[in-house]
Amino acid sequence: MDRLDQYRVFIQVAEMGSFIKAAHVLDIPRASISAAIQQLETTMGARLLHRTTRQVRLTTDGMQLLEHVRRFLTDAEEIDQLFHASQRKVSGRLSVDMPSRIARRLVAPALPGLLRRYPRLQLALGSTDRVIDLVHEGVDCAVRFGVLQDSSLVARPLGQIALINCASPEYLREHGVPADPGDLAKKHWSVGYASPTTGRELPWEFLVSGREQQLPAPSRVIVNNAESYIACCVAGLGLIQIPRFDVQHLLERGELVEIMPEFRAASMPVSLIYPHRRQRSRRLNAFIEWFEALIQPHLEAL
Repeated sequence: MDRLDQYRVFIQVAEMGSFIKAAHVLDIPRASISAAIQQLETTMGARLLHRTTRQVRLTTDGMQLLEHVRRFLTDAEEIDQLFHASQRKVSGRLSVDMPSRIARRLVAPALPGLLRRYPRLQLALGSTDRVIDLVHEGVDCAVRFGVLQDSSLVARPLGQIALINCASPEYLREHGVPADPGDLAKKHWSVGYASPTTGRELPWEFLVSGREQQLPAPSRVIVNNAESYIACCVAGLGLIQIPRFDVQHLLERGELVEIMPEFRAASMPVSLIYPHRRQRSRRLNAFIEWFEALIQPHLEAL
């Protein structure tokens, strides 16, 4: 393993705090990770990592080296790609994470076009509704909906997606059409949605004169992912609040109906987040540009 590869291994181990996780992300044996770090420490004449059975931590020398090799590898990648043909500039593995509905309905069908444009790009596509630690799980970029929590990550706002209230025709025939949110607690059921982070059932939200209000809505079934949430609504188990993008095809087929359009929740922000870097890689820049164009038709007009 040459020095550049040793640096790449060192960065991955340092950021993930684990030899095993780094081996998984880099797709090389655990023994090769250990050998690379040992060779690098021998060359540098310094101990770079504190190793225990539970964790791996940077030494003071390791922290100093990490700062320098990050900049060095970014420059090396730029130099390496400087004289390649434009279609070959984007290469290597990019790990992204996003909600399962976005991955299945929007991104996966469009991926052939992205990979035709960048044939040397390999995309590791994770789809989850839970909050993940991008650095420790080796993820380069994530698509997130809703207000972001403060963190050391870089956030790139993309726009807003409309949230609508929906019910199935069968549910409305049995229970009637609610006129306003006050009807919910009196004679209607919602499909409960438990936050993937806290496990708590989220309240019904709506805007009145531009002010956001919340209302607990009774539920007979509670779910914790979007697929089940929509499926329960289609089955007639209650009302839901959902991004229009997620159910547009069901609205067009008549399997769901929008209700109380004057009492929608506030629009949901959409963002890309990624670990802070002095300079983003070409493959990350290419994905960001592609995804922004892909989601733009589904965002609310400003």
